This record gives sequence, C-alpha cells and structure tokens, in this order.
Amino acid sequence: MQTYLARSTFIDFDAPNVSALARELAQGVGEEEELVRRCFEFVRDQIKHSSDFKLNPVTCRASDVLRHGTGYCYAKSHLLAALLRAHGVPTGLCYQRLSVGESGPPYCLHGLNAVYLQKHGWYRMDARGNKAGVDAQFCPPKEQLAFAIRETAERDLPEIWAEPLPVVIHALHAHPDFASVLAH
Repeated sequence: MQTYLARSTFIDFDAPNVSALARELAQGVGEEEELVRRCFEFVRDQIKHSSDFKLNPVTCRASDVLRHGTGYCYAKSHLLAALLRAHGVPTGLCYQRLSVGESGPPYCLHGLNAVYLQKHGWYRMDARGNKAGVDAQFCPPKEQLAFAIRETAERDLPEIWAEPLPVVIHALHAHPDFASVLAH
C-alpha cells in the first residue's frame, strides 16, 4: 500500500495549501468514511471542471488545482488523492475509456480515483463534478460514478495507478488552455 500513500510531483500533499485544507476537512471527523466523503465532496463540488466552466489555467499538480480552483477530471483526481494520502488513506488513480459523443469514436480517457476503505477494500469514486446528466456520489459499497459504460468500445480500465499516466501529464502540459485540451 505504500505506493498509494506516497507524495509525488503531481500528488503534492505536503504543499502548504493542500496540507492546510486536509487538516481543515478532517476537523471533527471520527470515521474514515466520513473523512473520505468530506474530501470527495469538496473536490467534486468546490473545484470547477475546466471544460464545464471554460476556465484556465490548465492545472495538473494537486496544489495548483486547489490554488486556481479548477481542473480537468485528471487534475481533480490528483487533488483528491493528495487530500486523502495526507491522512494516510491509500488512494490511486483510475481511468475509463469513453465516447466523446453519444456513441462511437472519437474516444477520450476519463480520470477518477480508487480509495482503499477499511470496511470495503478498493472503492472507485469520481469527483469530476456533477451537472445535468452527471450524478457522482460517495455511497460505499455501491459505486456511483459520473459515467456508465454505454457501449462495447467503452471501458472501465481495471488498473489502479499510484501515479498519473504519462499521456495524462502530457495532455495537461502540452496544451495552453482548456479549449486546446478539450480539442485533443
């Protein structure tokens, strides 16, 4: 589990703003699931999805997501991982392959998290941000992700990664604004 607790360049839970928020969210919490719920709901509800709100800059590092209050799903998952790892809760990164439109190509990669809960084991959750047609919730042991797999070419990718995929880091660093990330 150590790999899912580690600090990294993108999951920088020791950054002052991230560690301060992690402490704030933990105040008065008695149970692990309540802490996870608070962190999940903060990222889902308080950090705006870059594309939904048409916001810049493009963020990647957890501390930058928090500082700017915006991020794509991947960046939001980095912040959630940082907040939970700051409390010693093993947290990883997961991905889905989804159709960009109603069905068929082109496809995109969607980022979310998996957290290891003492009562349930690995549990996936998606702090992407809710909107019309998207209702992600934290309700273990049932998963309620932002997006369901709708067709055979879409996939729930089973891996739980300790670090963001290189292709995700590239996408977030190679494009200067939210529209460019969306277009690619």
